[in-house]
Amino acid sequence: MKSMIVAPQPQAVEEGAKTLMNGGNAIDAAVTCAFVQMIVDFHCCGIGGYILLTIQPTSSFCKSNVNSTILDAPALAGSKVDSAMWEDKIIRPNPDGWGYFLEGKVNECGYQSICTPGTVKGLANILQKWGTISWEEAIAPAAHIAQEGFIVDSTLANSWKSKAKFPESSTMLDYIKKNQEASRIYLKSNGSPYDAGERLHNPDYARTLLHLAKEGPDDFYLGELANNILNDLEANNSFITTKDFQDYKIREDGALFGSYHEFTLNTVPPPHGGPTLLAILNILEGYDLSSYEHNSANYIYLVSMAMKAAFADRNKYLADMAFIDVPLEWMISKERANEWRKHIDSDRPIDVSFTPFESPDTTHVTVVDNNRNCVALTHSLGMSSGVITPGLGFMYNNSMINYHPIADHPNSYSPGKSRTTGMAPTIIYKNDQPFLILGAPGATRIITSILQVILNVIDFRMSISDAVHAPRFDCEGNLIQCQARIPEMVCVEIRKKHPVVRTPFSHGGLGLVHAITIDPVNGKLAGAADTGSDGMAIEV
Repeated sequence: MKSMIVAPQPQAVEEGAKTLMNGGNAIDAAVTCAFVQMIVDFHCCGIGGYILLTIQPTSSFCKSNVNSTILDAPALAGSKVDSAMWEDKIIRPNPDGWGYFLEGKVNECGYQSICTPGTVKGLANILQKWGTISWEEAIAPAAHIAQEGFIVDSTLANSWKSKAKFPESSTMLDYIKKNQEASRIYLKSNGSPYDAGERLHNPDYARTLLHLAKEGPDDFYLGELANNILNDLEANNSFITTKDFQDYKIREDGALFGSYHEFTLNTVPPPHGGPTLLAILNILEGYDLSSYEHNSANYIYLVSMAMKAAFADRNKYLADMAFIDVPLEWMISKERANEWRKHIDSDRPIDVSFTPFESPDTTHVTVVDNNRNCVALTHSLGMSSGVITPGLGFMYNNSMINYHPIADHPNSYSPGKSRTTGMAPTIIYKNDQPFLILGAPGATRIITSILQVILNVIDFRMSISDAVHAPRFDCEGNLIQCQARIPEMVCVEIRKKHPVVRTPFSHGGLGLVHAITIDPVNGKLAGAADTGSDGMAIEV
């Protein structure tokens, strides 16, 4: 049997495919790919970030066919945070939902926006438990690319040319310009950003990766590398302490199980996107979606109301369960779904309170190998803090933007707390066999985009390519947003019931789904990369 890997960055996909071709398994390929993603898509991911994994190992690792495991290495608030510390800095909520605007952008960029990173410990744990290649082998391709340079693609180049949507917003280029070290590495000598087709080098990142490969992952938290990081963070008034690094632990929570018709879903628990995904599917299970014309006005309205209903519960209750008592069983119960169907069918309005969401700049890799190990790995920096410790080459996350800046909210700041995310790497089973493996970047729109691919495959029996490439929409509040490929004549009909806008994007602008299906009859693989990005699927 063959193997397959799919992700948004072609160079990273190719390095993961090489790992598979050389005898590595899905875990080896995913970790190798992830390190390369950190070099070529450094705003979105890096060793200063966080990861979330859903994995279904083969029977050589486990006894059950439906036995996926979740590994969560989150970004955690530093020990020096206080839940009310920024209440007096609030300007207003971001109208697009990406958190709150605060004076000085303290939660968005710079040293105080950084949370304790988990990526290194998470990837090392994955490789140690399920991989077959060494830590050094997994890092080597990324270190080589950082040293030799990579060609800037149009997506990265265009991100540096984008303009801020709101006066309080920051652009990708702003993050770089606010840090001297980031400017030195990622801007040309004349101060301008690189254009598509130009080669960008980061030898500092290469040296850091090679040091990490030689000394091992613990060095990031306890050794020489940790000392360099922590001295810089402390000198610049970060909320992170030495103890935060020393005490950092990954979370290995059980997978969150659900069902949709005859299919079983294994997804991620709070504070991530899995509960909301299951809640939406529970609501929609009570309707015969296949009787609707796909992406018709009635279909979009109904699915949007199911999204809106699940987000109404999410925004009130979802949080880090180590800190907050989340009514999880109720949120994902069939009984709660039935209550929402009655609410939707009565045409009563759905009240969705505001809560800050995370940045849309994340990345993902999906892999299935010839032994049918299945991996869905999502990892991120948020939008990156812009901060680079001199000489180390990598950016840190800006996850402080993802918390609620008002005290006594389920998602408010607390030392060691993880914040809510939309990340939802998911594995779906048919007759107890892995059938659909998928995930996406895109903040909370990960949830609604993954949802639609699942509906397209299960209810409308689309191929995975057609399912991923079909036009999408999103509703998490008081507005339905449709990609421009959904015609205005359809939106006119939806507006008779609910406000709707068409985005300026025909592709992208929502979650970017990267998925693989396994044919339940012949075991053949099929994969698709979202056309909103530059990715690809490779079968080897």
